[in-house]
Amino acid sequence: MSIPHVDDAAEWVPVTFEHCDHVTGPFFHGTARTLTIGDELIAGQRSNYQEGRISNNVYFSGLVETAVWGAELATALTGSDDRGHVYVVEPTGPFEDDPNVTNKRFPGNITESYRTPHPMRVVGELEDWEGHPPDVLQGMLDNLARLREQGLDIIED
Repeated sequence: MSIPHVDDAAEWVPVTFEHCDHVTGPFFHGTARTLTIGDELIAGQRSNYQEGRISNNVYFSGLVETAVWGAELATALTGSDDRGHVYVVEPTGPFEDDPNVTNKRFPGNITESYRTPHPMRVVGELEDWEGHPPDVLQGMLDNLARLREQGLDIIED
């Protein structure tokens, strides 16, 4: 992922439940789960990122790269050796910027990450996505483990 230009942050318009129609997709969701076209992802499911946590939202992105991270992390954190899946999804209701990444390390929402309490419908699957090298994935997993040890793996859900 590239570092955003200053001009990019100036053009960012927050995505809220009341103001999300200007974001049209396509949208992607990365997961360890095997789904079929027509399935719906629904809130209230077990989180892949914190043991024992139930997620109040479905998370998705306008970028394939962000969904790839979701698929790889979800798969690794569930202890699976599978590749994971990246699905093309469509929202069935309003959505907002994901506050877990928006305006954190960089201004705006450069990962195009969103969340919704409404179902997301699976409309396709990307088969040819490229994963990260094993050392890069391990680096991300190590960072998540450090955050967890420090009590900083807070998910705003």
